[in-house]
Amino acid sequence: MNSEETIKLFGISNQLLEIGLSKVEADLDIDLQRKIAKRDEKDSVYYPQFDKSIRAEAVEMSKHYEIFYCFEKTIRKLISDSLDAVEPKTWWNSQRVPANIHAEVEKRIQREKDSGFTLRSEQPIDYTNFGELGEIIKHNWIVFGSIFDSPKAVERIMNNLNLLRNSIAHCSPLAEDEIVRLRLSVKDWFRLME
Repeated sequence: MNSEETIKLFGISNQLLEIGLSKVEADLDIDLQRKIAKRDEKDSVYYPQFDKSIRAEAVEMSKHYEIFYCFEKTIRKLISDSLDAVEPKTWWNSQRVPANIHAEVEKRIQREKDSGFTLRSEQPIDYTNFGELGEIIKHNWIVFGSIFDSPKAVERIMNNLNLLRNSIAHCSPLAEDEIVRLRLSVKDWFRLME
């Protein structure tokens, strides 16, 4: 076999491997992170104009944002699923949500409607902040007590996460200790659910 045939065989082998990996991703509903992220055209014009150190910081912070995004969405889903199991489809408008949180959420929804922007969600729980999610859990401890060991532990973890969220949401880098604290808080949360 000559070098040209070897190169062709190598290319065909790689294509077959890519097809196989695509099938695995589809069959198992997983993302093996094989695709190279493409920046939209505006990013290629404007993004490079930002200071290189800020871009590097943004890349580093994106890891923490991703963890927090997944975590907050998971907590909202846990609350919705748990309360929906007890009071299907009506829990949000019942006594399950404290009146002050309900009122704040209504204000946020109205503010978005008044802005003319697309609403972020049709689900009111998506308009709650992190502290309010903790309050909903505490308010419904009769439901969540079967999931978590201690209301004080849930409150402590939620408070820690709420403080960490401020840096992430307001584009400030997390100090190394806070990165560790974020990981420990997530670990603590899942340990509470064991």
